[in-house]
Amino acid sequence: MKAMKPILVVDDDPQMRDALKEAIQRLGYDATVAENGQDGLAKMANAPFAMIITDMKMPRMDGLTFLKEVRRRVGNLPVLVITGYGTVENAVDSMKEGATDYLMKPFSFDKLNAKISSIMEVMASDREIITGNPKMTRLLQISRDVAAGDTTVLIYGESGTGKELIARYIHSQSLRKLKPFVAVNCAAIPDNLMESELFGHEKGSFTGAVDKKLGKFELANEGTILLDEIGEMPMGLQAKLLRVLQEREIDRIGGKHTIPINTRVLATTNRDLIKEAAAGNFREDLYYRLSVFPLHVPPLRERPEDVSLITEYFIRKFSAMLNKQAKGLTEDALNFLLRNPWRGNIRELENTVHRAVLLCRGELIDTSDFMLDSEPQSQKADAPFDNNKRGIKEMERDLILKTLKDVNGNKTKAAKILGVNVRTIRNKLSEYGKFFPDEQ
Repeated sequence: MKAMKPILVVDDDPQMRDALKEAIQRLGYDATVAENGQDGLAKMANAPFAMIITDMKMPRMDGLTFLKEVRRRVGNLPVLVITGYGTVENAVDSMKEGATDYLMKPFSFDKLNAKISSIMEVMASDREIITGNPKMTRLLQISRDVAAGDTTVLIYGESGTGKELIARYIHSQSLRKLKPFVAVNCAAIPDNLMESELFGHEKGSFTGAVDKKLGKFELANEGTILLDEIGEMPMGLQAKLLRVLQEREIDRIGGKHTIPINTRVLATTNRDLIKEAAAGNFREDLYYRLSVFPLHVPPLRERPEDVSLITEYFIRKFSAMLNKQAKGLTEDALNFLLRNPWRGNIRELENTVHRAVLLCRGELIDTSDFMLDSEPQSQKADAPFDNNKRGIKEMERDLILKTLKDVNGNKTKAAKILGVNVRTIRNKLSEYGKFFPDEQ
């Protein structure tokens, strides 16, 4: 199982309880169910939980009352609130009372998975950011100091270095830690939808606006909003964001009056925003408004002490997730990791260890377990490793087919886990149809 502590599901609908429990178990977690808020509190008195998923409308004790009591008893336990479609006010009220996030009915298994995974990642980052590097140790000290106030922070560095973890760490160390943390991926939202996502809209304000929608700034009120990859924000919206930062108020699309907000702003970027401003791609005044306190996250190649520490963490994580026996590395495998340049930083290391745990057939990961293709990733110029133990095609096939099985055949998810594109997965499956016709 992924977590030692189970997830508590509180819902008065037996069908929904069973469906949530089954979905949580499919994700690799244990689940305990409760019929209402009072039953949930009784379950909490007898056992610790990793997080809580609760419905809002329940007899005897509704979800909002239950949430308030959870916050009184266990201040930092994450709570995911489920609310009916169109009941935006319920979601807002729950966020104000300290809900970690909310999920609107009806929702898919993938959406539930994304919410749970995100919350669990936050919990891990709140407990500890793994490092033995002096630069990172100093960065964490500064992050704790800056967390005490409401200063706007710009966190910059290469992709995959852990910028969002630092942002979540700042929130977890701040006075707002029991209030919402809302992350917005500026690179993932289409330009024509971003204003609505950030600032919300009124019903009927444009075609398709069938209900009032609260933006991320309102949902993060009294808490923290993270503008992830802020360099991807379109220029037209940058001017509106600048005004929000200056005036501390927002305008919903189609709204008749401004709405004051009390939201701390953190931002991340993998771009050099000064150069982007000089090129006319980013507003210089917005850059200076965001970078009141800039923090640089160093790349993994400048943190050699962290490679083995982070690898050990990922081995434990993926061994538990995949029910494997891997516990450590051979000396050759460790040397392989230490001399890798890690151009993709921690994200690349995570994918590499994930693949290795999938391939490993014993307690120690060897160099051959890091291989997906005919040569080691990032080391194609080096001498090839000894692959007598297992054929490359067999290793490759096992890895890809096992990953596909874990994600229920979803090629896009499998490609993301393996660090390749979807076309590679399709080509390999076609190839396996020739070499391994019974296992395609």
